[in-house]
Amino acid sequence: MTSHVTERVPPRETTAPARHYIGGEWVTSSTTGVSYSPADGEPLGTYYEVDETQVRDAIRVAKETFADHEWRTNRQLRARVLNEMADRIEAASDELALMLARENGKILPEAHFELSLTPSKLRYYAAQALTSSGRGDRVRPGVYSTLLTEPVGVAGVIVPWNSPVVLAVRSFAPALAAGCTVVMKMAAQTALVNTRLTELLAECPSLPPGVLNVFNESGSVGAKLLVSSSDVAALSYTGSTAVGRQIMADAGATLKRLSLELGGKTPMIVFDDADLDAAVPTLVAGITTFSGQFCMTGSRILVQESVADEVKARLVEALNRVRLGPGDAEGSQMGPLIDLASRDRLERLIEDSRGDAEVIVAGGRPDDPSLARGAFYRPALYGVSDTGSPLVQKELFGPVATFETFGTEEEAVAKANATEYGLAASVWTADGARGLRMADALDAGTVWTNGWAVVLDQFEEGGYKQSGLGRLNGYRALEEFQEYKHIVQLV
Repeated sequence: MTSHVTERVPPRETTAPARHYIGGEWVTSSTTGVSYSPADGEPLGTYYEVDETQVRDAIRVAKETFADHEWRTNRQLRARVLNEMADRIEAASDELALMLARENGKILPEAHFELSLTPSKLRYYAAQALTSSGRGDRVRPGVYSTLLTEPVGVAGVIVPWNSPVVLAVRSFAPALAAGCTVVMKMAAQTALVNTRLTELLAECPSLPPGVLNVFNESGSVGAKLLVSSSDVAALSYTGSTAVGRQIMADAGATLKRLSLELGGKTPMIVFDDADLDAAVPTLVAGITTFSGQFCMTGSRILVQESVADEVKARLVEALNRVRLGPGDAEGSQMGPLIDLASRDRLERLIEDSRGDAEVIVAGGRPDDPSLARGAFYRPALYGVSDTGSPLVQKELFGPVATFETFGTEEEAVAKANATEYGLAASVWTADGARGLRMADALDAGTVWTNGWAVVLDQFEEGGYKQSGLGRLNGYRALEEFQEYKHIVQLV
């Protein structure tokens, strides 16, 4: 395993703590926190920590704006705002990518990739805002029936730190397109990125005050208010399955709409007719992208027995060549985890879960002293034969994967489906019919054949089983924030 550190550009000067945006105004609070670089532990800036009163104010403002403003009925306005947002994010993509690399830790190519996904989502939902979604007809003489779509009201959005820009947009864009107002909690680990994103959105000249309200939070007081408030009609959450279950329990009394994209254990299934020159680099990317802090991380590698030794040897060579380094350093191939606490959590989880698993690639903290202050963790690969292993069953959220083998197609399906998760799966084969059979048999919301992590704005994604409920992207994401009203007129 190698590391790579080059001279880095000094970070942008931060003159004041990152603020919240509520009711069209920038607001501060009495408590501040510090944002640290995951690469070296140095402070990058500060942010205001939201308090309970401010979150209640944000919900109140969003509710009043929804009731009093034309936002919920003016499709042209909504489309114009979403297009303005796309333009501003696109123009600032280099700046945001560099901030992401420094504060989140992902390498610059990954940060640029995240930013590249964002404008098209906003423009897609701008188009959806203008698309007629109701219908009407004369059902019999003298009886006319009309079905209208209406926004549900205030939408709560809870955004994780691993891809804060695109995951924020993925949730709030369909909510705004539907006509909802939004209160969005963003994770404090990326508070500087969050606030710069919000600044860009707030600059949109057509955005009415109170339509989009954003706050940073290191804890959960604000998030819990979004979940429990009867004034929040819908909630979109991306995060862990454990928290998703708690949200369902806590939101039960309100009967609010829930869209939950939760944990995953993506099986990467390699058959003996697969193009290994294409498959193996993708398997490596599946482990190392965002340092494994990704709901679709390829954390389970299942290989047909006849090619298992070759795939294993190639993986060992490739994983040991991955260059660790700061996200904003040229030549880095994998950045740090989000913080030292996450690295320590991963180490404990591996130690508690490893059991008798074969250590194929040991992983762990790098030896390079220049990386010692950062939250770095070398990619690891463990061989397991029992699908009941905690390494298979738990979402590790780091650059760690298991290596399993199978003999037949049926065994591959059985092993792939042997966890409580069902977010995504990847199948590698030259047999098109087999690819379709596998897609039919796998319990996963998304199945790729000869690919991985391809997500399209116009097609829905989401989880089976304990990987969540509801859908993001596509038209279904819009429906998560809509009601249907049936009007019958007798003449």
